[in-house]
Amino acid sequence: MNASLSTDAKDALAREMPGDAHCRLALLEALVVYGGVRGRFHTQRNAVARLFWSLLPDRKSFAIESQPVKRLRGGVDYSIRIPDELLATKGKPRRRCDRIMEARAAFLAIGSLAAESVGYHLEFTPHNAGLAARLESLLAGIGYPPKRTTRKAREVLYYKHSDTIVELLTLLGAHRTVLALEDIRAMRETKNRIHRLVNTEAANLDRSAGAAASQRRLVLEIAREHGLKSLSPALREIAELRLKYPEAALAELGARCEPPVSKPTVQSRFTALARRLGRLRGDGLDE
Repeated sequence: MNASLSTDAKDALAREMPGDAHCRLALLEALVVYGGVRGRFHTQRNAVARLFWSLLPDRKSFAIESQPVKRLRGGVDYSIRIPDELLATKGKPRRRCDRIMEARAAFLAIGSLAAESVGYHLEFTPHNAGLAARLESLLAGIGYPPKRTTRKAREVLYYKHSDTIVELLTLLGAHRTVLALEDIRAMRETKNRIHRLVNTEAANLDRSAGAAASQRRLVLEIAREHGLKSLSPALREIAELRLKYPEAALAELGARCEPPVSKPTVQSRFTALARRLGRLRGDGLDE
């Protein structure tokens, strides 16, 4: 599911073509910055390769080439030669919308998204420390400073807070992915709520069963030491009901009384029986 979520996000986002010419140029230049390697743009997503190709000014002069990735079963590397005029180092965009386009390009080229058991995880793995510093500054500049770590000698920028990830993806234009994440979150919240209710109910049943067993032992001990006939009518009634219905809840016992009584009243009668047994044990010791 995680791989599908990440690839689906990239495929959907790659089909979102910016409306303004300067945004399209910013997206193209940023794809070169984050996905360019030795004069070629590389990606494992066909949709991203087609996006890069469609953004080229003279795309008919370029072709999308592909070859299998040996280290990834079924993986394919798509590459396109980068025009010479795009190879020069580009400065940071000045317009906010162009900076957002660069962040979108970074996600398409070096980003990944996963829905883990404890939440979401969005990360970027730049090719070098310089790119990591540039992207970190850019993301902070648009209002979403990432966390940073090192993995296998490479800098990694990442987010783990679900709301932050949803907001950033929305800003980048990945609206379908946001809807998918919200569906996942809603499903998880529903499952967690059901689990909590089941666990609470199970705990309540355990406590109720334990209390019922203790009450039954109490009644049996009173019957053995003094007999139930010596009890008042109300206490004898609840004692006999407990023996007859050993697993019934207090409310059920109360409903079976004549006349019916409330759960607190039933509880108070068992408390009175416990005091009665305590007195009986005391009498036995005094003798």
